[in-house]
Order: sequence, then C-alpha cells, then structure tokens
Amino acid sequence: MLGVILRTLVTGLGIWLATYLVPGVSSASTGALVWAAIALGLINAFVRPMLILLTLPFTILTLGLFLLLLNAAMLNLAGWLVDGFDVVGFWSSVFGAIVISVVSGLCSHFIGPRGRYEVLVVRRR
Repeated sequence: MLGVILRTLVTGLGIWLATYLVPGVSSASTGALVWAAIALGLINAFVRPMLILLTLPFTILTLGLFLLLLNAAMLNLAGWLVDGFDVVGFWSSVFGAIVISVVSGLCSHFIGPRGRYEVLVVRRR
C-alpha cells in the first residue's frame, strides 16, 4: 500500500513539474494535481496495457517510439477526466508525457518493490 501511495506522489510530482515546464499543461489547484495523479495511475494500470497490446505492430514498426504517443494519449485522457487539470494540444501532451516519464523514472529508481526508499551502499576493502 505504501508503494502505491509513493508512486502516486511521484507521478503527482511529475505532473506538477510538467505544469510549470510545458505550456498547455495546466492545473487549477493542488487537489486537481492529486486527482490527475490518481487518474493517470489508474489509466496506466488498466487502459494502457490493453492499448499496448492492441498497438504492438505499430510499436514494433516504430522501434518503440509509438509508446510516446500512447503516453501522450493517456495524459490527454487524464486531462479529459479530471476537472481543473487541462492538457491543450498535441505537442503539449507529448512534452508533458516526456517530463512525467523522466521524473517518474528517476524517482522510481530509488523506490523498491515494497514501496520503500532504497539506497545501494558499496563498501570497498
């Protein structure tokens, strides 16, 4: 349970950063950011796997670049579902998806499978 909450906070951090860096991605309040993070997490958990499977030929043909468009579509869907969180335009959704993916990837690198903060310590002898 802690892992789900921590990953939702990381996604929220990515969305917050995208609202400041990407023109066209905006949020009316902190509550809208939280709901957008929850909605994006649920969309990525349930809708995205089915779409990845359905669009697998396009993903193979484009050597994985089609997944970027799929992430942008998921961000647009979250913007459509959550009041107060708006994504306007194709390029805004693409660049917003890139920002959220980079932030989530960097932050999730330090979160273990049980939702704990993990650090690798190397001792030299």
